[in-house]
Amino acid sequence: MVFVGAVVISIVLLTVLSETHTTTTFHPYTSYIVIINHDGETQTVPTKEPTVGALLSKLNIYVSPHDRVEPSLDTPIVQDNFRVNIYRATPVTITDGTTTWTTDSAGATPRAIVQEAGVPLYPQDEVTAAPASDLVSQQSLGTYITITRAVPITLNNYGVELPLRTHAATVGALLNDLHITLRTSDTVIPAASTPITAGLQVFINSRGTKIVTQVTTIPMPVQTVQDSSLTFGTTAVRQQGSAGTQVSTYEVNGAGQQTLLQTVVTVPPVPEIIAQGQAVSIPADKEAVMAEAGISSSDYAYVDYIVSHESGWCPTKVQGEVGTCPGYAPASIPSYLGYGLGQATPGSKMAAFGSDWETNPVTQLEWATSYADARYGSWAGAYNHWSSYHNW
Repeated sequence: MVFVGAVVISIVLLTVLSETHTTTTFHPYTSYIVIINHDGETQTVPTKEPTVGALLSKLNIYVSPHDRVEPSLDTPIVQDNFRVNIYRATPVTITDGTTTWTTDSAGATPRAIVQEAGVPLYPQDEVTAAPASDLVSQQSLGTYITITRAVPITLNNYGVELPLRTHAATVGALLNDLHITLRTSDTVIPAASTPITAGLQVFINSRGTKIVTQVTTIPMPVQTVQDSSLTFGTTAVRQQGSAGTQVSTYEVNGAGQQTLLQTVVTVPPVPEIIAQGQAVSIPADKEAVMAEAGISSSDYAYVDYIVSHESGWCPTKVQGEVGTCPGYAPASIPSYLGYGLGQATPGSKMAAFGSDWETNPVTQLEWATSYADARYGSWAGAYNHWSSYHNW
């Protein structure tokens, strides 16, 4: 099995020659090129810093608590032509009922801005944003955020109290929003035309009905946004999400059989929004090696991501080794440790693809392709597994 290995950086040039492969000139990473977009400029720098935060600190690029950095400051830098975007906070005016205040934020969504401001927000509350249009009345030159609060009520559903929040104007509209269909034997108090007010109690009853309820969790939905300004494989959370809750009510007859009456979503889920990087910029020598190994160009991004994270493109890396990338194979390679570009464990399993497996990146990638296809069906499948579990 192959496990995650620490990235190795090197100052050597490896030239390998095998019985079955052509001569390949190959550069392990000595440092990484990072492209930083900030304050209206693009800054390209080589770095050996381990994380985005460490690099920005080294470059004296100040980031305030309200600025947004994508990917996050703790993201490891293990790919070449790595992209970092800094979004500076701007003035934001938030109105919540009769209360209005101004803050600075670089939040990616209106809800994220309110969350960042520390304002308690219920999943049912609506948050909208618009550019300030009236400086005098809105007192803002930036974004104007409006929170529309849902009204708290209690639905007594066949004797079970369900605290809810709603934007419905009437009891009838509430039942419609909750997808509650009444039976002929059911009664609703107060009447369907009754306006919704804070603290209102709504009763649904049916004489002689025995009921049981079941509370279940609604999984948090995840929305992904493809972003060509971020490096392939990196992600950025642009809105925190949360799971929801629903209550199912069942009628029980004399024989103990249960019939579903209705399912009410008491707390709707809030989607988490994640940006997925799509920018692919792989150095030419890495592409040449992948091409010689017979890897399809459509898989280059997957291969580069996995190999960058497993070995830093060091074909002589032993799992757990840090520092430079040796220009020669170690005298002995422990069978219980990963080795090479893809950290094969044991490394000797790559011998089936060439006697030069200890040093030749082409041989190692041929093994890695076979491994990816056999275990995950494709390089894309291997990448998806690595993204979720950080190993392959």
